[in-house]
Amino acid sequence: MDKVNLASGFAKIDEPWRPRVAARLNGQEVKLVKLEGPFVWHHHEAEDELFLVLRGRLRMEFRDRVVGLEPGELLVVPRGVDHRPVAEPTAEVLLFEPADVLNTGNVTDATYTAPLGQEL
Repeated sequence: MDKVNLASGFAKIDEPWRPRVAARLNGQEVKLVKLEGPFVWHHHEAEDELFLVLRGRLRMEFRDRVVGLEPGELLVVPRGVDHRPVAEPTAEVLLFEPADVLNTGNVTDATYTAPLGQEL
């Protein structure tokens, strides 16, 4: 049982769009990720995703609307819903989702699909 310092965790991340596992609980992973610019459109067939903005701004684009997130705000994207995160211009975000979920969901993209289970 080790505590996690979020500032130290984010300082270890040098690549955008590459989530790092900060903690695990009940088959879920708490991930830290730095975001820059737009991501790819995607969805997750069986998993909901929680996005908690800690620094910067995040715009979550859906096919029918856009939701803006400021520091201290979170959004749960339900499974099966197409979405595209866009950082304006950068953001530090905590993700909470089931373990072994690809960050690009139903899409494989050489630039954005991150390896699974990368620790801080």
